[in-house]
Amino acid sequence: MATLRQKALMKVQGRPKVAAVAPSLKISDYFGSQVFGLKEMQETLASPVFKKVSTAIEKGTKIDMSTADEVATAVKSWALGKGATHYTHWFQPLTGSTAEKHDTFFDAMSGMEKFKGSALVQQEPDASSFPSGGIRTTFEARGYTAWDPSSPIFIFDQTLCIPTIFVSFTGEALDFKTPLIRSTESINNAAVDICQYFDRNVKKVTPSLGVEQEYFVIDRALYATRPDLVMAGRTVFGHNPARGQQLDDHYFGSIPSRVKEYMKDFEIEALKLGIPVSTRHNEVAPGQFEVAPLFEDINKATDHNLLLMDVMEKVAEKHGLKVLFHEKPFAGLNGSGKHNNWSLITDTGVNLFQPSNSARENLQFLCFLVATIKAVYKNADLLRASIASAGNDFRLGANEAPPAIISIFLGSTLTGILDELEKNGNIKIEKGDNMYMKLGISKIPEIILDNTDRNRTSPFAFTGNKFEFRAVGSSANPAGPMTALNVIVADVLKELKKDIDKEIDSGKEKKLAIVDVLRKYIKESKKIRFEGDGYSEEWEKEAEKRGLSNLKSTAESLDVLLSKQVTDLYKRHNVLNEKELHARHEIRLENYVMKVQIESRVMGDLALNHIIPTAILYQNKLIVNANGLKGLGLDHRAAIDTIEEISKHIEALKSNVSNMTEARKRVNKVEDITEKAKLYSSDVKDAYFDKIRYAVDKLELVVDDEYWPLVKYREMLFLK
Repeated sequence: MATLRQKALMKVQGRPKVAAVAPSLKISDYFGSQVFGLKEMQETLASPVFKKVSTAIEKGTKIDMSTADEVATAVKSWALGKGATHYTHWFQPLTGSTAEKHDTFFDAMSGMEKFKGSALVQQEPDASSFPSGGIRTTFEARGYTAWDPSSPIFIFDQTLCIPTIFVSFTGEALDFKTPLIRSTESINNAAVDICQYFDRNVKKVTPSLGVEQEYFVIDRALYATRPDLVMAGRTVFGHNPARGQQLDDHYFGSIPSRVKEYMKDFEIEALKLGIPVSTRHNEVAPGQFEVAPLFEDINKATDHNLLLMDVMEKVAEKHGLKVLFHEKPFAGLNGSGKHNNWSLITDTGVNLFQPSNSARENLQFLCFLVATIKAVYKNADLLRASIASAGNDFRLGANEAPPAIISIFLGSTLTGILDELEKNGNIKIEKGDNMYMKLGISKIPEIILDNTDRNRTSPFAFTGNKFEFRAVGSSANPAGPMTALNVIVADVLKELKKDIDKEIDSGKEKKLAIVDVLRKYIKESKKIRFEGDGYSEEWEKEAEKRGLSNLKSTAESLDVLLSKQVTDLYKRHNVLNEKELHARHEIRLENYVMKVQIESRVMGDLALNHIIPTAILYQNKLIVNANGLKGLGLDHRAAIDTIEEISKHIEALKSNVSNMTEARKRVNKVEDITEKAKLYSSDVKDAYFDKIRYAVDKLELVVDDEYWPLVKYREMLFLK
């Protein structure tokens, strides 16, 4: 194994740099060239057909089969002209990754390429191997994929990809996209009702999303020598290098040339696919980087994020690299998040989270700001559950990642505004009086964009004209947490509309009614607002006093999905029914159990078959040397001390691996998935992972470098 490590390191040294080559110097020449978008539709479809399709995209109306046939003919011609040979329905099952089954355009019976509207609109993939959480049995394995016209068709790897939803044959959602689309419609309806108080021209509100994607990059040869990275996506062992991220010199530093060529290359491919990537930079940890796109409609942005990850993985192979999306691939270094920047945009072009110098627009802004704060306060546990995963458990609360306690950071400006609004109390408005003067709002006629630094320890921060949900893990499908956010805000917006109308019906002037309800909401939800250090012990104690949850593990946080509050919430908005929620609870717990189980097996295998034999081999060499020194009458105490230290760590390893294996066997006998997940968390992961790692990492410091079998952190992270 040590020889394999040395060979891998030699391969890295001799690997040539691959240059990225763009089709043109101007991005505008090739942006979206692999996408069958509205422009392509307008150019290839008859005017009445194009109108039907664009209306379906805009309003969500159904496309009839004759229209689908027209679109299919145009799409086939366009795809064949681009060199595509196959087509697939591209969907997002509850596995956490995308799925596709490729069918050829070529029909051997007729000797020509064919593609009908029926193939465009719907397919019937075998759903038996996709997780369903009990929604269907094996003999009811059928599932249906149905075209989502609101997300553009694209070509990737000579395959025409049609974004689709994925449902069971009885209609339940088996994917991430279906509930996201439902939640988008829910928040649209609720937000438009509030906008009508201020602007009757608003007919539609669309959630907007910008996903900052963090990731690590290492050489592919080094990756291949680490069974833990290959099997679990993270290093279960590895001592921190002498120089890690403590100098803060990597953040926004000059991008290593090899990585820069890789970035250029995947950006070119992403831009061809219409993904508006706009930012690249080094992140804080060595070997860590970030890519960020422009903001898009939330459905399209989610599809683009998943597609971008796929592109990044495939392009990395070309450069002899491996991209790591695990939330915590390296202990002691920054974890990787997927910062979800969320806002609401009207069809009149207004960002509802954009402060203004207009009193009327600011009152509208405050409606949506306060409603979001209250939504997070009421449903903090649901948001925590929405970002729960085995990988994210290692990240939350460590090395710049936000803690598991859900809180909101607003910054000093907005905090002062809400405090001022709350303290004014109910004021009687006489005829002819200036309401804003009476309410004290004249003191702050203009809400200035908050210029304070974003609180890096906050899981949910207001950042000028949007909320940044920073707690989402880097490997996650953003549709999950964004569905939850859409639903909880939609629910409070509906409650806000009801409460305002009640005040108006009682005879209050509309603006005063709005302000009075907002004042009440501010007071009710202020416990969720926190401006300080989320890492501090003081905050944990303060959060507990405030009654805020601190759900540190996935196993305990997912219980909220079965609560009456969450079940009723999703049912009210027709996003997920009780059966679909129960399925997701079971699937995610099963996924957690399998992830921890795999990691524990990898740890045991590496410890027993790689680390202990290496340590014993080196120990035997030391014994020979010590005996030689002793025979010559020389001091051999140092060798004896090292031999004893190695023995101590070997015994600790053997004991803890054996106990962990027995614990795993006991837990595997538990049938209830909720109890099983919690026991895997407490009796396997929490009880043994750190102990086993400690012993291995100590041995790494003692055993001769030439003997050590695993590529070390210092060898993986400083890629040039």
